[in-house]
Amino acid sequence: MTVKCERCSIELAEVDTYKHRDQILCEDCYMGALQAPKTCDVAATQHAVKHRRAAGQTGTEGLLEIQKKIHDFIKENEKVTREQIMEELNIPEWELEKQVAILRHCELVKGRKEDGKVYMVLFDY
Repeated sequence: MTVKCERCSIELAEVDTYKHRDQILCEDCYMGALQAPKTCDVAATQHAVKHRRAAGQTGTEGLLEIQKKIHDFIKENEKVTREQIMEELNIPEWELEKQVAILRHCELVKGRKEDGKVYMVLFDY
């Protein structure tokens, strides 16, 4: 019998599933749920910046397509909410959080609080 991961919708054998907070997940989604990247991680930021510098990467070079889309959407609009990004790119919150953490570690985007609301802006905003 096959089932779908409730996070990424991949089909898998029932014996290859994991249960987390009443959700049936594949192994990748299960690991992501347990060890989600944190945006405020100094060591991850130092590592990402050092790695990108050593690889000669600037801007969106070396990023995944989804990360480029998030970056470009923020750049085009100057500041956006997480909800606006999720709606524009049709991605779930867990995926956005993961990608924003990576973009933050690369010092490309950050959160900025204005009038009691948190906006995503480019890092050098």
